[in-house]
Amino acid sequence: MKYLVTGAAGFIGMHTCSELLKKNYKVIGIDNLNSYYDKKLKLDRLKELKKDRNFKFFKSDISNFKSLYKIFKKIQPQYVINLAAQAGVRYSIVNPFEYSKSNLLGFGNILECCKLTKIRHLIFASSSSVYGGSKIFPFKETQNVDYPISYYAASKRSNEVMAHSYSHLFKIPITGLRFFTVYGPWGRPDMFLSLLANAIKKNKVIDVFNEGRMYRDYTYIDDVTKGIIKISKKIPKNVKNTLNANYTAAPFKIFNIGNNKPMYLKKIISITENAFNSKVKKRYKGMQKGDLKFTHANIKALYNWIKFKPKTSMELGIKKFANWYNNYY
Repeated sequence: MKYLVTGAAGFIGMHTCSELLKKNYKVIGIDNLNSYYDKKLKLDRLKELKKDRNFKFFKSDISNFKSLYKIFKKIQPQYVINLAAQAGVRYSIVNPFEYSKSNLLGFGNILECCKLTKIRHLIFASSSSVYGGSKIFPFKETQNVDYPISYYAASKRSNEVMAHSYSHLFKIPITGLRFFTVYGPWGRPDMFLSLLANAIKKNKVIDVFNEGRMYRDYTYIDDVTKGIIKISKKIPKNVKNTLNANYTAAPFKIFNIGNNKPMYLKKIISITENAFNSKVKKRYKGMQKGDLKFTHANIKALYNWIKFKPKTSMELGIKKFANWYNNYY
């Protein structure tokens, strides 16, 4: 089987490619290697992947249709996992144009390339941020998500409805995944756990928003990648629309992919301090624009679909992250 993975040099992308390669699949990675964060980390992730001869990499931007379609035509992938996107809720407030370019134009190009090359299944990354300020917990796929509170969330919600239109019109099997907070080795340096580790190691002060009174549904990266690959193999047929059961059926599904065990932010900080055997200096601040106070994934639908159930405890996951962080940095 041949998989094309966009955002291959990213955190989830790198681990997804690695898991596919372990299963001896041919993997084609695409990434534009932008400078949103340290390129060295991205290049080092790629270096790991390139050790496997079943991995082939193209430096390309999904917002460039001509370049992207050329790769699709040459490779003729059977499965596409789209993890390329401009990430970050806070960055979307100051630089929304990058989100329009990558998350809207780029994703539209992915959909068109999938249509033209007749792929078997497209899996794409959405986000738990689409739930906005909802007070209905745990977050369930069938609840209304039409009121995002960040432009990043709006771009991800747009991806979901764009994908549904292509799935309905051209009968392309598509599955969208609403990722909750994913963590682990090779994690993004702008994510809270990496910022926390950096503050601990360099004896710096870390900003803790909403004075730490937040809950996050953290899922370890290995659990997530195993879930992604199982999902890729189960191709949706004409099923009732996950977003609204009253609409016409299409080969389309949306799932939460999380841990279903939200943890208090102060507890996460404490576990991380124990893993690094050191305390961190904290500066408590108010709520940041666009952030959610509480995330909690209802994963019953995904369990019923592929029997997905995360196995890694927060203590073990952070310990593995800390070991990697100490070795890498």
